[in-house]
Amino acid sequence: MATPAVSHLKQEEPLPSTHKCDERGKEFSQLIYFKRHVRTHTDEKPFSCGNCGKQFSMPSHLKIHMRTHTGEKPYRCDECSKQFSQLCSLKRHMRTHTGEKPFRCDECCKQFSLLGSLEKHMRTHTGEKPYRCAECGRQFSQLGDMKRHIKTHTGEKSYKCEECSKRFTELSQLKRHMRTHTGEKPYKCEECDRQFSHLGNLKSHMQIHTSEKPYRCDECNKQFRVVGYLKSHMRTHTGEKPYKCEECSKQFSQLCNLKLHLRTHTGEKPYKSEKCSKQFSVLSNLKTHLRTHTGEKPYRCEKCSMVCWVL
Repeated sequence: MATPAVSHLKQEEPLPSTHKCDERGKEFSQLIYFKRHVRTHTDEKPFSCGNCGKQFSMPSHLKIHMRTHTGEKPYRCDECSKQFSQLCSLKRHMRTHTGEKPFRCDECCKQFSLLGSLEKHMRTHTGEKPYRCAECGRQFSQLGDMKRHIKTHTGEKSYKCEECSKRFTELSQLKRHMRTHTGEKPYKCEECDRQFSHLGNLKSHMQIHTSEKPYRCDECNKQFRVVGYLKSHMRTHTGEKPYKCEECSKQFSQLCNLKLHLRTHTGEKPYKSEKCSKQFSVLSNLKTHLRTHTGEKPYRCEKCSMVCWVL
């Protein structure tokens, strides 16, 4: 009698059920996971945000999105107490404390804490520039660079200085500009203790101590400490004059020369003699004028030894 009972139990035991994707052939043991997978092919998004109408394929994605409306940040860093709306954001942040850099460039072995940073870096090796300006066709390797470039077409300057009302296209530009008002100089030379308001100025200054001039002109072999100086110098060979006066169409090879020229139209004279209140549009003209007060005569004629206060 035992044998028929065992036989009966085997007949009643349900067979394992699997659900197979017709697109990829992937199999799932549970229907809920199968349905979720199918949405990756159909682009179905049945879960909708009640606040903004944005749709999602997964309820978990909707839950995460809702935090952009509620401001909820359930994930806290134990090191600095900074809070995050997503666990993955907390994990990325933790690398700023641990120094972990799990992503390595196969070309130069440089390491990165974020996969996205590695992907951006790889373009320095491949030369890939996937972002194209719709206005002029110029291409960029970084999306942020293209966005900044587009503002040269739109003229958009979203950031305004509260002190002098000057406007800037980038927040970083406004922050640097604010130091002209506050006098802040956060960058200090360890060799001579001289301080600078901009990091680029400190780097340029450091080459005074090292005598390093890494930028060489291919035309005449002249060397420069700063790449900007080399670019300016190259115009003496190419004749390029990229800076144009909108008043009279005169063109200049250097931006500083255009700024000086503009004062001939505006009448601006920012340099004032403290002795007689006479004003000048160019600093060198003020320096020359001051010699009429000091009596200084720095220029001597090699023929007759006569000295003059102006060359």
